Amino acid sequence: MDINLLLGGVDCSCGRRHECNIEAVHVERGAIAEHLSEVCREERILIVADENTYSAAGEICESALAGKTVSRVIFDGGRVLIPDERAIERVRTELSGCELILGIGSGVVQDLCKYVSYVENIPYVIVATAPSMDGYASTGAAMILGGMKETVAAGLPRAIVADTEILRNAPMDMIVAGYGDIIGKYSALADWRLSAIVNGEYICEDICEQTLEIVERTAPLGKRLLERDGESIEELTAALIAVGIMMSRAGSSRPASGSEHHLSHFFEIVGIIREEPYFAHGIDVAYSAIVTAWLRERLLERGFAVGVAHSAEHYTERIRKIYGPIAESCIALQERPGLYKRDRLPVYSEREREIRALFSSLPSAKMTRELVESVGLDVCEFVKAYGERKIRDAIAYAKDLKDRYTVLCMNYDVFGDECDG
Repeated sequence: MDINLLLGGVDCSCGRRHECNIEAVHVERGAIAEHLSEVCREERILIVADENTYSAAGEICESALAGKTVSRVIFDGGRVLIPDERAIERVRTELSGCELILGIGSGVVQDLCKYVSYVENIPYVIVATAPSMDGYASTGAAMILGGMKETVAAGLPRAIVADTEILRNAPMDMIVAGYGDIIGKYSALADWRLSAIVNGEYICEDICEQTLEIVERTAPLGKRLLERDGESIEELTAALIAVGIMMSRAGSSRPASGSEHHLSHFFEIVGIIREEPYFAHGIDVAYSAIVTAWLRERLLERGFAVGVAHSAEHYTERIRKIYGPIAESCIALQERPGLYKRDRLPVYSEREREIRALFSSLPSAKMTRELVESVGLDVCEFVKAYGERKIRDAIAYAKDLKDRYTVLCMNYDVFGDECDG
């Protein structure tokens, strides 16, 4: 896959012009030594990394930048880095006089650099150290602001540099997480199409089809990824970056983030609030994609023409119990789009044939589980780690962390917070 062919602008049959204004993407062996200096043209550079990512690629990056003035923000590698106000401020305080931010890392490091770059109007370049997530080329940054997980508007990197020799030596759980993030796209695309049917939401079928092609090329790689096969690691990295480009083209995270991400965000946010452990993002996404496939199957089996009576009092009581200090923000978020004030049951009845056709075309829960297990993940560990009560709460209330319609909303419309099986 030549990712650079996806960059720039294109007039689409959906009637919109899609843009992804990244200058270059380099995914290859030796990419840092070969390309970093040419994309980091400025003389005063701030490196942002944590101790682990700096250990993986810091020295080779600094060698490639020889002769330039380099300062550093290196976060503690022994603690989970949270992309919150404190982390943002630490980066911002070191920016004085710097002309470019160079992020060395993945996930949180990438989001921090992207966010600070955007608000400070300073360009950034990212050196990928793990094929662990799809945000390298997207315009959104996943931040935790005021205790809430938010995907906020942010800019694109000037360039993405991914050295496959570094990527193949990333911790295996990060490689597995990247694969899990890709498998989650089956769920995300299903939710986008579901919302187009139910709500008339804009959708670009070209973007959907291109994203699905990327996923289906990557899905068979599980076993070879566990073997750290260099070609497979390169394919996974390219797929993750390409999906990010699809998000940039769409102008939203719709091609890549739906109910499976909302469930993952639930486990993360509730884990932070309660000081309970949670899996890496992509691993949670992988497990959650099995859950959302099961929800679609349950809706097909039991029907969705008749829903349950919703009690506003019960809803707010449960939200306050589950989300504690951020409960009022969740309630306010849902009141804005009116997700609980609209009766969608007539729409489900009217569009039942289309909804059934969509759900029937998707990988089953069994097939999704087999893909997830191909990289050594065990669903029993997911259930053991979170417990059935937390998983049931996630199915019913993870939707309240976002103002986006997904199968979680449909499930709540039809079944409320019931979750048997």
